[in-house]
Amino acid sequence: MRPVSAIQTGCFVVINKGNKLLRIRILSPRHKAAIAVFSLLLVSSFAQQTRAQMSEAPAWAADLPNHYRIWPDITYQTANNYNSKLDLYIRNDLTAPAPTLIYIHGGGWIFGTKETSVLMLLPYMEMGWNIVNVEYRMASVSLAPAAVEDCRCALQWVIRNAKQYNIDTSKLVVTGHSAGGHLALTTGMLPASAGLDRQCFGPEDLKVAAIVNWYGISDVNDLLDGPNLKNYAVMWLGSQTNREEIAKRVSPLTYIRAGLPPIITIHGDADPVVPYSQSVRLHKALDKVGVTNKLVTIKGGGHGNFERTDTVNAYAAIKEFLKEQGIGK
Repeated sequence: MRPVSAIQTGCFVVINKGNKLLRIRILSPRHKAAIAVFSLLLVSSFAQQTRAQMSEAPAWAADLPNHYRIWPDITYQTANNYNSKLDLYIRNDLTAPAPTLIYIHGGGWIFGTKETSVLMLLPYMEMGWNIVNVEYRMASVSLAPAAVEDCRCALQWVIRNAKQYNIDTSKLVVTGHSAGGHLALTTGMLPASAGLDRQCFGPEDLKVAAIVNWYGISDVNDLLDGPNLKNYAVMWLGSQTNREEIAKRVSPLTYIRAGLPPIITIHGDADPVVPYSQSVRLHKALDKVGVTNKLVTIKGGGHGNFERTDTVNAYAAIKEFLKEQGIGK
């Protein structure tokens, strides 16, 4: 018999049974105790069947806390009486500054939290990176372009505090899924002349080494009217009289130019939420001006939740892309 183990990670309990990983979502805090008891019972029921050594994946997960120190809920800026916060996952076993990932959660700029995205950070922890997990003002607090401004402020905060947290500012990578992919693009692509850094103006040069875009929006105006209209985009812009102008200001396609950081995009060609055509347009526009970039197409893929093989291959492509840029191993 193969061993079974259970590890609580973020809002899931991950149960390893032989070669199968089973994930159980913790729906709310009051479910945590029940899930923990269930996990212990499950592991105990199989413990007597085998004394085999842990396989590599559960062993890595068990050892992970020994390598990271966590600073939760650090306020990086306050606007509209709202404290925008971030969490830090910092390697505690390194003396030299480490490559650092800035992660921005999705949710159509109208919902989502940094806490529900913790599992998205694990592939980069496996690479040995520092992690910055960012939240921002959503439409219920402030309409566009607030989210873009906040994420630029988060980047500024990271650069300003890099020495304290052992962050290598020459190896900053920003990423996110869906609306988080859009915000990763704007965070890494915007020039100061866009005027969206004034919320947290400072002397820092806001540059990143690369952008990893998971099916992010690159043309916001395309989603406000016509065949690609999406309610989440309409809600983010609201009834502002100059919404088309604002949408253009927060669209990555507006800022295509030579000298941008390398960009890798992962997108399913059957995505019903963010049109795959937007990533194709982004890829072609970047090619035209000579920006290093790659489009990884998930055949038949929807809006995330890709098949296991597709997900593993996507992360392998990301790792190789970053290695080619001199960022990862």
